[in-house]
Amino acid sequence: MSSSHVLVLNCGSSSLKFAIIDIESGAEVLSGLAECLAEQQPLIKYKYDGAKQTITLNEGDAHQVAIARLVELVKHLGLDMQLIAVGHRVVHGGEHFTHSVLITDKVLQAIKQTSTLAPLHNPANLLGIEAAQAAFSTLPQIAVFDTAFHQTMQPQAFLYALPYSLYKNHGIRRYGFHGTSHYYVSAQAHQILGLDKNNSRIVSAHLGNGCSVTAIKNGQSVDTSMGLTPLEGLMMGTRSGDIDPGIFAFLVNQLKYSPTQVDLLLNKQSGLLGISELSNDCRTIEEAAANGHEQAKLALDIFCYRLAKQIAAFAVPLGGLDALIFTGGIGENSDAIRSKVVSQLAFLGLQLDKDKNLAARFGHQGVITSGELPCAIVIPTNEEWVIATDAAAIAQEQ
Repeated sequence: MSSSHVLVLNCGSSSLKFAIIDIESGAEVLSGLAECLAEQQPLIKYKYDGAKQTITLNEGDAHQVAIARLVELVKHLGLDMQLIAVGHRVVHGGEHFTHSVLITDKVLQAIKQTSTLAPLHNPANLLGIEAAQAAFSTLPQIAVFDTAFHQTMQPQAFLYALPYSLYKNHGIRRYGFHGTSHYYVSAQAHQILGLDKNNSRIVSAHLGNGCSVTAIKNGQSVDTSMGLTPLEGLMMGTRSGDIDPGIFAFLVNQLKYSPTQVDLLLNKQSGLLGISELSNDCRTIEEAAANGHEQAKLALDIFCYRLAKQIAAFAVPLGGLDALIFTGGIGENSDAIRSKVVSQLAFLGLQLDKDKNLAARFGHQGVITSGELPCAIVIPTNEEWVIATDAAAIAQEQ
C-alpha cells in the first residue's frame, strides 16, 4: 500500500472531527467525531471499512485524551504507516496567513496571537495541533485557515467605518470564515458548469448551524458576510447575525445584562433558536412550520429573506451573477429553504425547477434552476478534502 494518506483534524471547543483521506483516490479511509469533550459523557464515534463503532471516554476527558485514543485506534488499524502529514483546520489566521502553511514555532505563535480574535475556536485548534505534534512527531503538520481564502478582499470590503487606528493597532476588520468550503464549491462550480475561472461571477451560500455568503469573482473572494468574528452577517442556528450595535448598549444599560450575557445571547440563544423558541435544527423547525407552528414559520421567513437580501447585495461587487451555490447541511438538504430563497431572487434571472430541486438532496449535487446562466446549483462541500490536499502538497515539498 502506498503512503498517500493524510490525517485531518478539526478541533472545536468540545469536539474533534477527524478523517484519514487517501490523496490518490479521495476516499475517506477512516472518519469520525469525538464529542462532548470535557463534559459528562464524552465519546468517539468512527466509521472504518463500512462499519460504525463507538469508543466511550471517561467523564471530563478532553482533547488530549481523545487524540491519544485516536492515535491508538490509527495504530491498531495499521493506518499510521501510510500517513504522510497531519492537516489542521484553524479557524482564524488574521492577516498573517493568506494560504496553508507548514506549522513551525513561529506559525504557532502567530496562531496564539490571533486567538483574541477567535477565543472559542483558535485555542481548541491549538490543542489539536499540540496533541498531534506529540503523537506524530515525525510527520509534517500543516495549518489550513478558514480566513485565508478571504484575504483577497479589498479595504473597501473588509474595513469597518470605525477609527482607522482600531484596524491599524488592533486588527479590527472583517476577515470572513468558511473559506475552505467556499473555495472548494466555487472550484467545483467552475468545472461542473464550464465557467471560465478568469471571467466568472459566483455567490456561494454555506448554510449550516453557522451560515455565510461569499462573492467570488474570477475565482477570488471579493466580499463575504461574516466579519471580525463568525457572528456577523446572516441569521444562523443560534447566532443573531447582523443587528443594530445599539442593542448591545440597550441590553447592558437598560436591561442590566453583563457583557458575558450579551455575548451568550447573540451567539447561543438567537437565530433560528431564538425566533422559533423550539430548536436551532432546521429540520425540526421545518417540520413544526409544516404543522402550523407560527414562530417556526416566522423563523424560516426571516432566515430566507435575509439570505436572499445578502445574495442580491453581492451582485454589486460581482457586477452580475453567473451562479448561486448552495452548500452546507441546510444548503445541501433543504429543498424548502432553497425554494423560498430562489423565488425571491427571480429578478436576477433565476427560475426554480421543482423536480431538480427535490432531486438535489442527501449528497446529490446538481443545477436546480431551469434555463442557462444564471443558475442555482447544489454542491456538497468537502472541507476535509481541501485540508488533505493542501497538507499533502506542502508535505511533499519538505
